[in-house]
Amino acid sequence: MFISEAYAQTAAAAPGATDMLTSFLPLVLIFVVFWFLMIRPQQKRMKEHKALVSAAKKGDKIVTNGGILGTITKAVDSENDVEVEIATGVKVRVLRSAIQDVLNRTMPAGKGGKVVEAKAETKNEGANDA
Repeated sequence: MFISEAYAQTAAAAPGATDMLTSFLPLVLIFVVFWFLMIRPQQKRMKEHKALVSAAKKGDKIVTNGGILGTITKAVDSENDVEVEIATGVKVRVLRSAIQDVLNRTMPAGKGGKVVEAKAETKNEGANDA
């Protein structure tokens, strides 16, 4: 009369464990996508820029982060700066980290000692027609 029937529950895995796994899975996937699309390429770019800056030597034409064009006249590997000639007789000292790009690079002495120059295309739109 006062006794009710008791039904046994089936033994199953803890429901909280599978819920936690499915809730963290999107976060893990987002991190993986960020790694391959943003973090990894940025690290590669930084590594290439560091190699470019450390390889800059006398005679290289450079562009600084401020947009100043010049030619390196003095570069010592142990120093953190280089001397750049931006006009005839005008020399400034620039930090190596402020070098944005090297326009032309001189080849190492072991590879023929030739100068490789980056040639910019110029467009003369009817300037020499007359």
